[in-house]
Amino acid sequence: MNLPDISHFLVIPRLRVQNANAVSSPLTHGFPSMTAFLGLMWALERQLKQAGVELPLNAVGVVCHDHQEQVNDGGFVKSFCLTRNPVDKSGKTAAIVEEGRIHMDISLVFGVNIGTGEWQDEYPAQVADILNRMRIAGGTVHLPAKPWLQRYQPFAVSCGESAKLASLTRKLLPGFTLVARDDLLDQRLAELKRTQSQATRLDAWLSLARINWHYQPVKESAEETAGNTAENAAENAAENAAGKTKGEWKNDRTGQGWLVPIPVGYGALSEVYPAGKVANTRDPHTPFRFVESLYSIGQWIAPHRLTSVEQLLWYADSQSENGLYRCRNNFIKTQND
Repeated sequence: MNLPDISHFLVIPRLRVQNANAVSSPLTHGFPSMTAFLGLMWALERQLKQAGVELPLNAVGVVCHDHQEQVNDGGFVKSFCLTRNPVDKSGKTAAIVEEGRIHMDISLVFGVNIGTGEWQDEYPAQVADILNRMRIAGGTVHLPAKPWLQRYQPFAVSCGESAKLASLTRKLLPGFTLVARDDLLDQRLAELKRTQSQATRLDAWLSLARINWHYQPVKESAEETAGNTAENAAENAAENAAGKTKGEWKNDRTGQGWLVPIPVGYGALSEVYPAGKVANTRDPHTPFRFVESLYSIGQWIAPHRLTSVEQLLWYADSQSENGLYRCRNNFIKTQND
Protein backbone atom coordinates (compact mmCIF):
# COMPACT_ATOMS: atom_id res chain seq x y z
CA MET A 1 0.00 0.00 0.00
CA ASN A 2 1.13 3.52 -0.81
CA LEU A 3 0.82 6.49 1.51
CA PRO A 4 -2.05 8.81 0.46
CA ASP A 5 -1.13 12.10 -1.20
CA ILE A 6 0.15 14.69 1.27
CA SER A 7 0.89 18.37 0.64
CA HIS A 8 1.63 19.56 4.21
CA PHE A 9 2.64 18.21 7.60
CA LEU A 10 0.65 19.79 10.42
CA VAL A 11 2.20 19.42 13.88
CA ILE A 12 0.33 19.83 17.18
CA PRO A 13 3.18 19.66 19.74
CA ARG A 14 3.37 18.76 23.41
CA LEU A 15 -0.17 17.72 24.28
CA ARG A 16 -0.68 16.62 27.88
CA VAL A 17 -3.26 13.81 27.93
CA GLN A 18 -4.52 12.32 31.19
CA ASN A 19 -6.32 9.01 31.75
CA ALA A 20 -6.05 7.77 28.18
CA ASN A 21 -6.81 4.11 27.49
CA ALA A 22 -3.65 2.07 28.07
CA VAL A 23 -5.27 -1.26 27.04
CA SER A 24 -4.74 -1.21 23.29
CA SER A 25 -6.19 -4.69 22.61
CA PRO A 26 -7.22 -7.90 24.42
CA LEU A 27 -3.54 -8.95 24.47
CA THR A 28 -1.50 -5.74 24.69
CA HIS A 29 -1.24 -2.67 26.91
CA GLY A 30 1.13 0.18 27.65
CA PHE A 31 0.10 2.75 25.01
CA PRO A 32 -3.08 3.50 23.03
CA SER A 33 -3.53 1.65 19.76
CA MET A 34 -2.87 3.45 16.47
CA THR A 35 -6.53 2.75 15.63
CA ALA A 36 -7.39 5.25 18.38
CA PHE A 37 -5.27 7.95 16.72
CA LEU A 38 -6.75 7.24 13.29
CA GLY A 39 -10.21 7.50 14.86
CA LEU A 40 -9.15 10.81 16.40
CA MET A 41 -8.03 12.04 12.97
CA TRP A 42 -11.39 11.25 11.37
CA ALA A 43 -13.34 12.78 14.26
CA LEU A 44 -11.17 15.90 14.03
CA GLU A 45 -11.81 16.17 10.29
CA ARG A 46 -15.57 16.03 10.90
CA GLN A 47 -15.30 18.70 13.60
CA LEU A 48 -13.34 20.92 11.23
CA LYS A 49 -16.01 20.57 8.54
CA GLN A 50 -18.69 21.59 11.02
CA ALA A 51 -16.59 24.66 11.80
CA GLY A 52 -16.38 25.49 8.08
CA VAL A 53 -12.76 24.37 7.62
CA GLU A 54 -12.18 21.99 4.70
CA LEU A 55 -8.93 20.29 5.60
CA PRO A 56 -8.53 16.66 4.41
CA LEU A 57 -6.47 14.66 6.92
CA ASN A 58 -4.98 11.55 5.30
CA ALA A 59 -2.47 10.22 7.85
CA VAL A 60 -1.35 10.68 11.44
CA GLY A 61 1.81 10.06 13.42
CA VAL A 62 2.39 10.23 17.16
CA VAL A 63 5.55 11.06 19.09
CA CYS A 64 5.59 10.19 22.79
CA HIS A 65 7.72 12.48 24.98
CA ASP A 66 6.71 11.08 28.36
CA HIS A 67 4.26 8.53 29.73
CA GLN A 68 3.11 7.18 33.07
CA GLU A 69 0.96 4.06 33.03
CA GLN A 70 -1.31 3.92 36.07
CA VAL A 71 -0.08 0.65 37.61
CA ASN A 72 0.99 -0.31 41.09
CA ASP A 73 4.67 -0.69 41.90
CA GLY A 74 4.40 -4.24 43.17
CA GLY A 75 7.57 -5.67 41.68
CA PHE A 76 7.93 -7.66 38.48
CA VAL A 77 4.19 -8.37 38.11
CA LYS A 78 2.13 -5.17 38.05
CA SER A 79 -1.60 -4.54 38.05
CA PHE A 80 -3.70 -1.54 37.03
CA CYS A 81 -4.74 1.06 39.58
CA LEU A 82 -8.52 0.73 39.50
CA THR A 83 -11.20 3.14 40.71
CA ARG A 84 -14.34 2.30 42.64
CA ASN A 85 -17.44 3.24 40.64
CA PRO A 86 -20.42 4.97 42.30
CA VAL A 87 -23.22 2.83 43.68
CA ASP A 88 -25.86 1.65 41.23
CA LYS A 89 -29.52 2.70 41.15
CA SER A 90 -30.43 0.13 43.80
CA GLY A 91 -27.83 1.51 46.20
CA LYS A 92 -25.55 -1.51 45.93
CA THR A 93 -21.83 -1.35 45.21
CA ALA A 94 -21.16 -1.45 41.48
CA ALA A 95 -18.78 -4.04 40.11
CA ILE A 96 -15.22 -3.00 39.32
CA VAL A 97 -14.53 -3.02 35.58
CA GLU A 98 -10.80 -3.34 34.96
CA GLU A 99 -9.56 -0.31 33.06
CA GLY A 100 -6.00 0.58 32.14
CA ARG A 101 -5.15 4.26 32.14
CA ILE A 102 -2.09 6.22 31.13
CA HIS A 103 -0.92 9.83 31.36
CA MET A 104 1.20 10.91 28.41
CA ASP A 105 2.85 13.87 26.72
CA ILE A 106 2.58 13.50 22.96
CA SER A 107 2.95 15.42 19.72
CA LEU A 108 0.66 14.68 16.77
CA VAL A 109 1.75 14.98 13.14
CA PHE A 110 -1.05 15.05 10.57
CA GLY A 111 -0.54 14.46 6.86
CA VAL A 112 -2.76 16.99 5.07
CA ASN A 113 -3.60 17.20 1.39
CA ILE A 114 -5.16 20.48 0.26
CA GLY A 115 -4.88 19.54 -3.42
CA THR A 116 -5.03 22.61 -5.64
CA GLY A 117 -6.32 24.76 -2.78
CA GLU A 118 -4.36 27.45 -0.97
CA TRP A 119 -2.86 26.87 2.45
CA GLN A 120 -4.15 29.19 5.14
CA ASP A 121 -1.83 30.30 7.94
CA GLU A 122 -4.65 30.01 10.47
CA TYR A 123 -5.15 26.27 9.88
CA PRO A 124 -2.73 25.09 12.64
CA ALA A 125 -4.36 27.31 15.28
CA GLN A 126 -7.86 26.21 14.23
CA VAL A 127 -6.92 22.52 14.41
CA ALA A 128 -5.24 22.96 17.80
CA ASP A 129 -8.25 24.83 19.18
CA ILE A 130 -10.67 22.05 18.22
CA LEU A 131 -8.27 19.28 19.28
CA ASN A 132 -7.92 20.75 22.76
CA ARG A 133 -11.67 20.24 23.25
CA MET A 134 -11.64 16.60 22.14
CA ARG A 135 -10.64 13.35 23.82
CA ILE A 136 -7.57 11.44 22.70
CA ALA A 137 -7.89 7.66 23.18
CA GLY A 138 -10.49 8.40 25.85
CA GLY A 139 -8.14 10.75 27.69
CA THR A 140 -8.61 14.41 28.56
CA VAL A 141 -6.38 17.06 26.96
CA HIS A 142 -4.97 19.53 29.50
CA LEU A 143 -3.68 22.93 28.43
CA PRO A 144 -0.07 23.71 29.41
CA ALA A 145 0.65 26.12 32.24
CA LYS A 146 2.35 28.53 29.80
CA PRO A 147 0.59 28.02 26.44
CA TRP A 148 2.28 31.08 24.90
CA LEU A 149 5.69 29.41 24.84
CA GLN A 150 7.07 28.58 21.40
CA ARG A 151 7.34 24.86 22.12
CA TYR A 152 3.52 24.62 22.42
CA GLN A 153 2.70 26.51 19.21
CA PRO A 154 1.21 24.41 16.35
CA PHE A 155 2.86 24.78 12.97
CA ALA A 156 2.82 23.37 9.45
CA VAL A 157 5.53 22.49 6.93
CA SER A 158 5.10 22.02 3.19
CA CYS A 159 6.33 18.72 1.77
CA GLY A 160 8.61 20.62 -0.62
CA GLU A 161 10.52 22.44 2.13
CA SER A 162 13.31 19.90 2.68
CA ALA A 163 15.33 22.24 4.92
CA LYS A 164 12.39 22.65 7.30
CA LEU A 165 11.67 18.91 7.36
CA ALA A 166 14.98 18.28 9.12
CA SER A 167 14.19 20.91 11.72
CA LEU A 168 10.69 19.40 12.16
CA THR A 169 12.07 16.09 13.40
CA ARG A 170 14.46 17.91 15.76
CA LYS A 171 11.55 19.84 17.26
CA LEU A 172 9.94 16.50 18.15
CA LEU A 173 12.87 15.59 20.41
CA PRO A 174 13.22 14.26 23.03
CA GLY A 175 10.73 11.54 22.24
CA PHE A 176 10.03 8.35 20.33
CA THR A 177 7.64 7.57 17.50
CA LEU A 178 6.00 4.22 16.78
CA VAL A 179 6.63 2.60 13.39
CA ALA A 180 5.59 -0.75 11.92
CA ARG A 181 8.08 -3.62 11.70
CA ASP A 182 6.11 -6.35 9.93
CA ASP A 183 9.39 -7.41 8.33
CA LEU A 184 10.77 -8.59 11.67
CA LEU A 185 7.75 -10.84 12.13
CA ASP A 186 8.46 -12.57 8.81
CA GLN A 187 12.15 -12.80 9.68
CA ARG A 188 11.50 -14.38 13.09
CA LEU A 189 9.06 -16.88 11.58
CA ALA A 190 11.73 -18.00 9.10
CA GLU A 191 14.21 -18.42 11.96
CA LEU A 192 11.79 -20.52 14.02
CA LYS A 193 10.95 -22.78 11.10
CA ARG A 194 14.59 -23.85 10.86
CA THR A 195 14.23 -25.70 14.16
CA GLN A 196 10.43 -25.90 14.53
CA SER A 197 8.72 -26.87 11.31
CA GLN A 198 5.27 -26.42 12.89
CA ALA A 199 5.94 -22.81 13.98
CA THR A 200 3.22 -20.30 13.15
CA ARG A 201 3.06 -16.52 12.91
CA LEU A 202 1.62 -16.50 16.42
CA ASP A 203 4.75 -18.26 17.68
CA ALA A 204 6.88 -15.67 15.91
CA TRP A 205 4.82 -12.82 17.40
CA LEU A 206 5.11 -14.23 20.92
CA SER A 207 8.83 -14.75 20.45
CA LEU A 208 9.32 -11.11 19.44
CA ALA A 209 7.10 -9.93 22.29
CA ARG A 210 9.59 -11.15 24.90
CA ILE A 211 13.35 -11.16 25.51
CA ASN A 212 14.70 -14.64 24.75
CA TRP A 213 17.97 -15.66 26.43
CA HIS A 214 20.16 -18.47 25.15
CA TYR A 215 23.50 -19.93 26.16
CA GLN A 216 26.17 -19.56 23.49
CA PRO A 217 29.39 -21.60 23.78
CA VAL A 218 32.61 -19.59 23.47
CA LYS A 219 35.41 -21.00 21.33
CA GLU A 220 38.86 -20.67 22.84
CA SER A 221 41.51 -19.00 20.74
CA ALA A 222 44.67 -20.86 19.70
CA GLU A 223 46.73 -18.91 22.27
CA GLU A 224 44.34 -19.84 25.07
CA THR A 225 44.34 -23.48 24.00
CA ALA A 226 48.15 -23.59 23.88
CA GLY A 227 48.38 -22.01 27.32
CA ASN A 228 46.17 -24.61 28.99
CA THR A 229 47.98 -26.89 31.42
CA ALA A 230 47.51 -30.62 31.34
CA GLU A 231 45.33 -30.31 34.46
CA ASN A 232 43.08 -27.68 32.80
CA ALA A 233 42.91 -29.73 29.63
CA ALA A 234 41.74 -32.76 31.59
CA GLU A 235 39.17 -30.60 33.41
CA ASN A 236 37.85 -29.18 30.13
CA ALA A 237 37.64 -32.67 28.65
CA ALA A 238 35.63 -33.82 31.64
CA GLU A 239 33.29 -30.83 31.32
CA ASN A 240 32.78 -31.50 27.61
CA ALA A 241 32.04 -35.15 28.33
CA ALA A 242 29.43 -34.06 30.88
CA GLY A 243 27.84 -31.72 28.36
CA LYS A 244 29.24 -28.57 30.00
CA THR A 245 31.05 -26.07 27.80
CA LYS A 246 32.32 -22.58 28.44
CA GLY A 247 30.08 -19.85 27.11
CA GLU A 248 27.93 -16.87 27.92
CA TRP A 249 24.26 -15.94 28.05
CA LYS A 250 22.99 -13.69 25.26
CA ASN A 251 19.57 -12.32 24.35
CA ASP A 252 18.00 -11.80 20.94
CA ARG A 253 17.32 -8.07 21.45
CA THR A 254 20.91 -6.95 20.82
CA GLY A 255 20.78 -4.46 17.97
CA GLN A 256 17.03 -4.93 17.49
CA GLY A 257 15.90 -1.69 19.11
CA TRP A 258 12.81 -1.07 21.24
CA LEU A 259 10.35 -3.64 19.86
CA VAL A 260 6.77 -4.00 21.10
CA PRO A 261 3.75 -6.14 20.15
CA ILE A 262 0.99 -3.91 18.79
CA PRO A 263 -2.54 -4.20 17.35
CA VAL A 264 -2.72 -2.94 13.77
CA GLY A 265 -6.44 -3.14 13.00
CA TYR A 266 -9.24 -5.66 12.72
CA GLY A 267 -10.12 -8.82 10.82
CA ALA A 268 -13.67 -9.83 9.99
CA LEU A 269 -15.39 -12.70 11.82
CA SER A 270 -18.73 -12.40 10.07
CA GLU A 271 -20.43 -10.94 7.04
CA VAL A 272 -21.54 -7.32 6.90
CA TYR A 273 -25.01 -6.94 8.39
CA PRO A 274 -27.38 -4.17 7.26
CA ALA A 275 -27.78 -1.18 9.53
CA GLY A 276 -30.09 -1.90 12.47
CA LYS A 277 -30.18 -5.69 12.00
CA VAL A 278 -27.87 -6.44 14.96
CA ALA A 279 -29.34 -5.35 18.29
CA ASN A 280 -27.55 -3.07 20.76
CA THR A 281 -24.95 -1.75 18.31
CA ARG A 282 -23.39 1.64 18.99
CA ASP A 283 -24.70 3.15 15.74
CA PRO A 284 -27.98 1.69 14.39
CA HIS A 285 -27.58 3.66 11.14
CA THR A 286 -24.29 2.06 10.06
CA PRO A 287 -23.73 -1.48 8.67
CA PHE A 288 -22.25 -3.80 11.28
CA ARG A 289 -19.62 -6.56 11.25
CA PHE A 290 -18.08 -8.69 13.99
CA VAL A 291 -14.28 -8.42 14.02
CA GLU A 292 -11.21 -9.41 16.04
CA SER A 293 -7.89 -7.63 16.55
CA LEU A 294 -4.96 -8.06 14.17
CA TYR A 295 -1.45 -8.00 15.62
CA SER A 296 2.02 -7.19 14.42
CA ILE A 297 5.31 -5.79 15.74
CA GLY A 298 6.16 -2.12 16.18
CA GLN A 299 9.33 -0.26 17.04
CA TRP A 300 9.81 2.94 19.01
CA ILE A 301 12.42 5.07 17.27
CA ALA A 302 13.71 8.59 17.82
CA PRO A 303 12.38 11.00 15.13
CA HIS A 304 15.87 12.26 14.19
CA ARG A 305 16.73 8.74 12.98
CA LEU A 306 14.03 8.88 10.30
CA THR A 307 15.04 9.77 6.75
CA SER A 308 11.67 11.39 6.00
CA VAL A 309 8.64 12.55 7.93
CA GLU A 310 6.45 10.12 5.94
CA GLN A 311 8.07 7.25 7.87
CA LEU A 312 6.23 8.12 11.09
CA LEU A 313 2.78 8.48 9.49
CA TRP A 314 0.04 5.85 9.77
CA TYR A 315 -2.94 5.59 7.41
CA ALA A 316 -5.98 3.36 6.90
CA ASP A 317 -6.05 0.41 4.52
CA SER A 318 -9.60 -0.98 4.33
CA GLN A 319 -10.15 -4.14 2.29
CA SER A 320 -13.74 -4.98 3.13
CA GLU A 321 -13.91 -7.67 0.44
CA ASN A 322 -11.08 -9.51 2.23
CA GLY A 323 -12.35 -8.69 5.71
CA LEU A 324 -9.28 -6.61 6.58
CA TYR A 325 -9.29 -3.17 8.19
CA ARG A 326 -5.65 -2.30 8.86
CA CYS A 327 -3.47 0.57 9.96
CA ARG A 328 -0.44 0.89 7.68
CA ASN A 329 2.95 2.50 8.11
CA ASN A 330 5.62 2.58 5.40
CA PHE A 331 8.72 2.84 7.58
CA ILE A 332 10.56 -0.07 5.96
CA LYS A 333 9.34 0.62 2.41
CA THR A 334 10.34 4.28 2.56
CA GLN A 335 13.66 3.44 4.21
CA ASN A 336 14.61 1.00 1.44
CA ASP A 337 13.71 3.53 -1.23
